[in-house]
Amino acid sequence: MGISSAFYSGVSGLNTNSAAMSVIGNNLANTNTVGFKGSRHVFADLLSGSINGSGGASQVGRGVGVSQIDQVFSQGTFESTESNLDLAIEGDGFFILKEPGAETVYYSRAGAFRFDENGFLVNPEGLNVQGKKFGADGQIAAGDPEGIQVQNNGLIAGQATTELKLTTNLSSTSLAIALPFDMNNDATYNYSSSTQVFDSLGSPHLITTYFIKTGANQWGTAWSAEDNAGNVLQGQFANNLQFTTDGVLVGTAAVPPVPTKAIIAGADIDWGPDTLQTDIEITFNNTQFDSDSVVLSQDQNGFAAGSLTGVEIDGEGKVIAFYSNGESTKIAQVVLGKFVNPHGLKTVGSNLYQASAEAGPPRVGIPDAELGSIFTNSLELSNVDMGVEFVRMITVQRGFQANSKIITTVDELLGELINLKR
Repeated sequence: MGISSAFYSGVSGLNTNSAAMSVIGNNLANTNTVGFKGSRHVFADLLSGSINGSGGASQVGRGVGVSQIDQVFSQGTFESTESNLDLAIEGDGFFILKEPGAETVYYSRAGAFRFDENGFLVNPEGLNVQGKKFGADGQIAAGDPEGIQVQNNGLIAGQATTELKLTTNLSSTSLAIALPFDMNNDATYNYSSSTQVFDSLGSPHLITTYFIKTGANQWGTAWSAEDNAGNVLQGQFANNLQFTTDGVLVGTAAVPPVPTKAIIAGADIDWGPDTLQTDIEITFNNTQFDSDSVVLSQDQNGFAAGSLTGVEIDGEGKVIAFYSNGESTKIAQVVLGKFVNPHGLKTVGSNLYQASAEAGPPRVGIPDAELGSIFTNSLELSNVDMGVEFVRMITVQRGFQANSKIITTVDELLGELINLKR
């Protein structure tokens, strides 16, 4: 081993510290990159050469090399944003993305999302965010994650009213009425209230419910409405409301049970030739106290047709669409992926990673304590610490200077060696 071998030790030091400076420069360049994870350099000495001396065999190092460039997946801080489509992950999970029409899967920590012209939730590069869709029953449907799409190509259909719940107090001082019921004669009923309901086309109608006291703690009910052509529809129920002496409605828990529900048959409440005949079940939740007759609450399950007015993502990653008719629909829930060894992920640029054999298979699921929690109106910032990077820059700079000094010193030694001939 000659003196010239020290040249190559110095050169290896220059190359290695240059690579380390590139890592530091990349970290500092991405200080403000959303979801960026910084890297660190790990050095290792090169294979040593053996020399023989009077004390036996010895080894002399031959320089330094880059052992590994590790990504640091520590949690970044959050920035609050004005967009309700911005998401941040607290935990170890990654958003899952796919290119439209392709099967290649990408992973990212950057959650700056938006909707494209086709209603798909995408990242700035146009990759589709993957999620689990909700079925018509409001539960997550079976199947693999797929692109999240919110349709905005027209009105959503209305829903016919099939259930109507009335909470009403009927005055205990009301007098019993023995006359036949006539909706046009207010002397034939004690109290009435109107509720808006909807047919199968989403058209609104008013159903008026009439309460007739027929005896002590006994009440009958009746109803009326108008169809789409203005024809009056009406019907009368039996003495279906019975109260205790405390003014409490006798219900199905009594022995014998007393029904507190009544059904208006679809044939009796046919709104028009273009509508679907649908039964309406009325649930009476009444009291009979010494107070004025008054409606305390009304609730029914129908609604009109509506257009899309906005989309939000909640803290569980659920994409919810809101419509002009006051309804909201759960579209899908964002899924996350987690790796046993995230350091083995392959970086492909644009804040994206790809799985690899070193990373292991991903564990995919909805956000939870294991995969990570979702924060809305937030973005995860870069985890690069500029103070730490500048300290590393100083040490790398000094290492580069020291290795360059090795080269100049060896050059002087070789000059002296050549001068021995003179």
